[in-house]
Amino acid sequence: MAVAKNMDRLPPVVPPLPGAKINWRCDLPTTAALDWLAAGWKDFTIRPVLSVAYGIFVFAISIGVVGGLFLFGYDYILFPALSGFLVVGPLIAAGLYEKSRRIEKGAPAPATIAGMLIVKPKSNGQMLFMGMLLCLLMVLWMRAAVLLYALFFGLLPFPGLHDIVPILIGTPEGWALIVVGSLVGGLFAAFSFAISVFAVPMLLDQRTDALTAMGTSMALVWNNLPVMLSWGAIVVALFALSVASGLIGLIIVFPVLGHATWHAYGAVREKVVAAGGLDEAQ
Repeated sequence: MAVAKNMDRLPPVVPPLPGAKINWRCDLPTTAALDWLAAGWKDFTIRPVLSVAYGIFVFAISIGVVGGLFLFGYDYILFPALSGFLVVGPLIAAGLYEKSRRIEKGAPAPATIAGMLIVKPKSNGQMLFMGMLLCLLMVLWMRAAVLLYALFFGLLPFPGLHDIVPILIGTPEGWALIVVGSLVGGLFAAFSFAISVFAVPMLLDQRTDALTAMGTSMALVWNNLPVMLSWGAIVVALFALSVASGLIGLIIVFPVLGHATWHAYGAVREKVVAAGGLDEAQ
């Protein structure tokens, strides 16, 4: 009876944690994005063989995925898959964050490429959970792209890469697909960028959970839009150049962007800590 009586009683209301009101604004100039890129290049030049090997690994995986799409007849999702690479890119770059983190702390860089490919984040399994969410988001985007094609072209089979460009730019339906697809893809890209650009480095650097890291990343991006839009534009432009080079550019571009993203996280976190937003010892 005593147990049943206690079960009927509501738990006491817990007061909010101290420091709940966080000033996420960092007041960084838009040119800070170029500073991050320069810092990323500097890390790239420190033991560059490791970063180049990492870039070759990413390039080989990318070529394997593209080849698999053609081999199994899924070439119609090539463009969504390429753009979806930006969704999972921050997760793939975890080893580059680790190298930059060690350089920043004055520790020696990983001795081998295996030390970069296999990292142990402070958040443990939360990084895996984050990866699952990003992969699901990428699959959702590719499915949305297929549905958009069906919306404008009905049951017309995919004509192939050689014929799709004239159809896209030579028909009203093609232009409509370009406009709507760009808008929808932009929403997916903006959302994935906002929740992951700082979340993955944070999971590597701090003991926290994936949802908190994604929420923190979203808050940082939303409250620092000018500099983050500049950084996003740099990422998209360099990735587009890599695609135009047949993905060969990823060998250099991906490691530099990975190292630079760590410095973006470090610069923003330093500003937030100075404003009392995050606990340095977290």
